[in-house]
Amino acid sequence: MALRSSTGFRQVPRDAKTGLVGQVFSSVASSYDVMNDLMSGGLHRLWKDRLVESLRPFPGQQHLDVAGGTGDVAFRVLRAVRAAEVQERLAAAAAGRNSAGGRGRPPAAPASSAAAAEPSGREAAQQSQQQQQQPGPSSAGVAGSLVPGRVTVCDINPDMLRVGQQKAAAASDLAGDSGLSFVEGNAESLPFEDASFDSYTIAFGIRNVTDRPAALREALRVLKPGGRFMCMEFSTVTQPGLRELYDAYSFAVIPRIGGLVAGDAGSYQYLVESIRQFPDQETFARMIEDAGFRAVTYENLTAGVVAIHSGFKL
Repeated sequence: MALRSSTGFRQVPRDAKTGLVGQVFSSVASSYDVMNDLMSGGLHRLWKDRLVESLRPFPGQQHLDVAGGTGDVAFRVLRAVRAAEVQERLAAAAAGRNSAGGRGRPPAAPASSAAAAEPSGREAAQQSQQQQQQPGPSSAGVAGSLVPGRVTVCDINPDMLRVGQQKAAAASDLAGDSGLSFVEGNAESLPFEDASFDSYTIAFGIRNVTDRPAALREALRVLKPGGRFMCMEFSTVTQPGLRELYDAYSFAVIPRIGGLVAGDAGSYQYLVESIRQFPDQETFARMIEDAGFRAVTYENLTAGVVAIHSGFKL
C-alpha cells in the first residue's frame, strides 16, 4: 500500500502531496502577502518581528530561510545583520580613535546591497555557497576585516521565489545587496553542503512539508556546530474561549476572503485545515529533539495561535 499523507483534512498518496501543495502556492503567490495582512489583521508582521528579534542577528551571519519565497523573514534578517555590521564598524572606528588619541580613521561605508536573481536548483545553491566562502571587503578600523553576512532564501516553489525577487528589486536597501540570494530547493533534501549556515529559519512552511522529520534532519545537517534552528508555525490555541472563536473565524471567514481577494477559496480552505492537522507545541518540540537538536524551547504568541520553536546543533 502506498504511503499516505494529509493535505488539509484529505488523505492523499504521500508522493502526491508535494505537487498538490505546490499548486496551492503557485495559485496564491501574487496575493500571498496581501492575504497574510487580511487574514491576520497585520499580526503576522509582529510575529515575524519577534522571530527575528529572538534570532538575534549578528555581523557576518550566514543565514538560511527555508520556505521563505516572498522574503518577509529573510529581508528582516538581512536588514538586522547589516545594522549589526554598521554598529560593529562604528565601534571598531571608535576604538581606533581612542587608541590613537583621536587620530583613527573614519568608519567605512556599509557594504553596498542587491538581490541576486539566482538560477534555481543545486547549481544556484553552489554558486551562493561559493560566494559565502569568498572574503568580503574589510571594514576600516582596528578590528580587522569583516566578512559581510549573507541570507539565502530557499523555496520549492518558483512562483513564490519570483515574488520575493521582485520585492527585493523594488526595495532600495536590498536591490543592490549581493549578500541576498534566492535558491529553488526542497526542505527535505536541501541543495547545500553540510555545516553551511549559522542559522536556519522556516516560517509558516514546515506545516506544508510532506516528510517533516526529513526536513528537520536536513536543517540539522546544513547548520554549523552551535547553529540555531528556529521555526514559526501556526499551533494550538491554549486559551479555551479564544479557541472556539479562532476556529469559527478560520473556517467561516478565511476561505471567503481567499475567494474574494485571491480568487481561490479552496487554497485557503487547505490552509485552515492544514493548521488543524499540525502537531501541538509539545509534540513538535519532541520531533525537533528527535531530529538531533538540543536545548529545544518554544514560545507561544497570541495565546498559541502561533508558536516559535528553537533548537541548537550542539
